[in-house]
Amino acid sequence: MAGVGILGANGRMGRALVQVATEQQVLAAAAVRVASTWLGQDSGELAGIGKNGVQLQATSSTLFAAADVWIDFTMPEAMLEHLQLAVAAKTPMVIGVTGLSDAQYAHIQQAAQHIPIVWAPNMSVGVNLLLHLVQTAAKVMGQTADIEIIEAHHRFKKDAPSGTALAIGNSIAKAIGRDLSEVAVYGREGITGERDQQTIGFATVRGGDIIGDHTALFADLGERLEITHKASSRTTFAQGAVRAALWLKNQQVGLYSMQQVLGLVDLT
Repeated sequence: MAGVGILGANGRMGRALVQVATEQQVLAAAAVRVASTWLGQDSGELAGIGKNGVQLQATSSTLFAAADVWIDFTMPEAMLEHLQLAVAAKTPMVIGVTGLSDAQYAHIQQAAQHIPIVWAPNMSVGVNLLLHLVQTAAKVMGQTADIEIIEAHHRFKKDAPSGTALAIGNSIAKAIGRDLSEVAVYGREGITGERDQQTIGFATVRGGDIIGDHTALFADLGERLEITHKASSRTTFAQGAVRAALWLKNQQVGLYSMQQVLGLVDLT
């Protein structure tokens, strides 16, 4: 079985990843920043599951050789540095970092010419099933219904709308032949006039400790359909990411989606 390394193992998602990888007996390494105050601490203790014998070490080219696959839920700038280390070590990466610019995503695409990479805005099994369901709903109702995407996250989230909300919007737009960059509406204020039925609206909520709620709303005259996913724990994302890492170990060089990991779409 593949040995999995966790980048940013001291963060909220990092700790959840350490827990899941430890429980599945695949944790090989846990990395933190070079100057981190967490260096040397047992990663299991930090994750709240008791000692697991894997200490937090500084991210480095040497450490990258300690795992067969690395998982990264850090920040865009740090992720790009990790990508360089992964390419140099020829180590596959699972990336759950969102809020990427076009240029940053292009770096992932370039790196995928050298190593296998799974990038997904959401690693949850339920969310990736939702991405399929909204395509079916869009094909049936999208030409007459008004489409809105509502998402809610904790107060600490730095990007908006969420990467998952944008993925939902892209799935819907693709299903009905629209370009999301042309039809998305990210905010409304004042006298906006009647709603343009061709648009896809986004509403963002930030507060408290909400892990992640997403709803795709198809509102027609006389009826509406709502498809909702609510995450109650970061464990669901961690489980999906570890599943992706174990799957990725056996794949060829290239850029893969979580839907391919789950077998919801073909690899071709």
